Amino acid sequence: HSRWARDSRVRWAFEEVGQPYDVRLVSFAAMKQPAHLALNPFGQIPTYEEGGLALFETGSILLHIAEHHAGLLPKDAGGRARAITWMFAAVSTVEPPIIELQNAKLLEGDKPWTKERMPGVQDRIRVRLGQLSAHLGEADWLDGAFSVGDLMMVHVLQRLKPSGLLNEYPSLVAYVARAEARPAFQRAFAAQLAVFNGQKPGG
Repeated sequence: HSRWARDSRVRWAFEEVGQPYDVRLVSFAAMKQPAHLALNPFGQIPTYEEGGLALFETGSILLHIAEHHAGLLPKDAGGRARAITWMFAAVSTVEPPIIELQNAKLLEGDKPWTKERMPGVQDRIRVRLGQLSAHLGEADWLDGAFSVGDLMMVHVLQRLKPSGLLNEYPSLVAYVARAEARPAFQRAFAAQLAVFNGQKPGG
């Protein structure tokens, strides 16, 4: 269970909109059982249940939360559309090469081709970070006020911390730090850390 696991995106979103939530932890074995596959056919986490509604994929869950509670989407239609676009950009454009890097290190670290592949993977990440940094410029957030687009993007960038690549882009380091200073993030991180350390949330 990673400290930057995708379920922490959902915790953070709930904290931003000030909504209580219940967490049910699922073991790796249970994730592959029929009961969980009925909620998420790919046998992954997190899943989200609300009444008779069951959702999977963090982007979908975050969008549902943002659309039903104030605080994560702008009120104007254009701003909402741009915030949603940044959510897609985070998971479709920025995150894939980051996941490729993590897989190369964690899953394929002992393979003969990994060392040769690594510079190329890192350069693909640098291209995206450079483009993102250029867009952000001196702004605090991607498009006006903090939104669900920033939440998703920051969470993706956090995955880069162990690699040190993020440190090459001071504006992005500052961007992530601004988000991590938000009280909602602090609350979500504390709850996630409690799970990571084997404690009950709030314990």
